[in-house]
Amino acid sequence: MEKNFKWLDTCDNIDWQELSNLYKIAPLGDKPAQMLKTAFEGSRFVYFIYHDSTLIGVGRALADGVDSAYLCDIALHPDYQGEGLGKEITQKLLDCVKGYNKIILFANIGKDGFYEKLGFAKMTTAMAIFKHQDIMIEKGFLTL
Repeated sequence: MEKNFKWLDTCDNIDWQELSNLYKIAPLGDKPAQMLKTAFEGSRFVYFIYHDSTLIGVGRALADGVDSAYLCDIALHPDYQGEGLGKEITQKLLDCVKGYNKIILFANIGKDGFYEKLGFAKMTTAMAIFKHQDIMIEKGFLTL
């Protein structure tokens, strides 16, 4: 039986609490609905995937139009992982920023192999400042 997926590329009529719940079960952390609304509405490119009326996947990109782009907040419901939808979200975002000088992505630990298959390479010079540095060090995202 083929699944009925609907793709949206606009923030119109999004249930932000449903998105917040998706991030919890993906699992990508506890991101409050209002924070996600602000982040997605401030992004240049967005994608939302629905199976029937249920939000199952998302992704967004910050971009300046020519030089730099940052793909972020790519999430997929665990029941739909392994079906190629994560790759499809990422590829749609990459198509949006094709030709940019640099495209950056921040991956969860253990997911780097997935993104390497899509053309991403590990950076040796990336630096970051996080709101909660101690937590990011504890989780293994940062080294001092």
